Amino acid sequence: MSVAERPRHVTVAGRRVRHRIDGHGEPVVLLHGIGRSLRDFTEQHTLLSERFRVHSVDLPGYGGSMPMAEPYGLPSLARFVGRYLDVVGVRRPAHLVGNSLGGAVAMQLAVTEPERVASLALVTSAGFGQEVALALRLLALRPLGRLLLRPSRASARRVERALFHDPTFVTEERIAHALEIARLPYTARVMLETLRSLGGFRGVHPRWREDLLARVAKLDVPTLVVWGDRDLILPPAHLEAARTLLPAARTHLFRDCGHLPQVERAEEFHRLLLDFWGVPDAARGPSVTRTVSVSDLPGGAGAAGATGTPAGAG
Repeated sequence: MSVAERPRHVTVAGRRVRHRIDGHGEPVVLLHGIGRSLRDFTEQHTLLSERFRVHSVDLPGYGGSMPMAEPYGLPSLARFVGRYLDVVGVRRPAHLVGNSLGGAVAMQLAVTEPERVASLALVTSAGFGQEVALALRLLALRPLGRLLLRPSRASARRVERALFHDPTFVTEERIAHALEIARLPYTARVMLETLRSLGGFRGVHPRWREDLLARVAKLDVPTLVVWGDRDLILPPAHLEAARTLLPAARTHLFRDCGHLPQVERAEEFHRLLLDFWGVPDAARGPSVTRTVSVSDLPGGAGAAGATGTPAGAG
């Protein structure tokens, strides 16, 4: 990473926040998942900054951003994103791209501050079903959650292996970065608070999911929902639920891909976003967005494929 590409820091609501801004044009905001960091959007940040003003940000209490003072949950995380946009001077509606937890945060911002949002790209997003990896559900149990989040190179390796279908993406650099984040003094507490606000041992709470999706469905905001057909964190059958809950949304299923299609299918994912946003691209070819049905998914609607998956990947 060159000096120009290194993340910087900004103060949001009195807290130090790590972020990265590059490019010129319409604003794009990239939001990572639980226990993760802006590193999960490095490839897309680089590609998109050729045409857009791209913001990658560590959510508060993750990566290089200090924790919030208020309790963790979707409303507080969405408020943080709004405050961040104010601090960095984003006044026009932004394209939000959210992975996993980041997708739910993006939807929350869209329903509470719709004037900030030009479009939603939801990448294996939380919110479309109850099912989630067993390891994430176990974290809701006290005091087991703290024990499971004890940092080690072995646990960091398991997390990375759970995120990707292609093992070549499980590099020593990614493992070292995951371990570095896990060892930060606030990571475990913030992750547990966030997880327990969204679900428990039985899975993701229906209360917030049903309310949020009903409100998103009423918005006049272009929405794209994508999944990897080998996702071990949130089952790919959730994509069919997204079709039902958000019938106006465009959908796409990445073949032989895990929980981070923006990394594992970086070029294809990039072309998909350009197509969704209506940006001309001579190399793109025909539109790649499409709807899928349960029959397209491995094992149909019951294909959770998520038991025994390490934590820190939602």
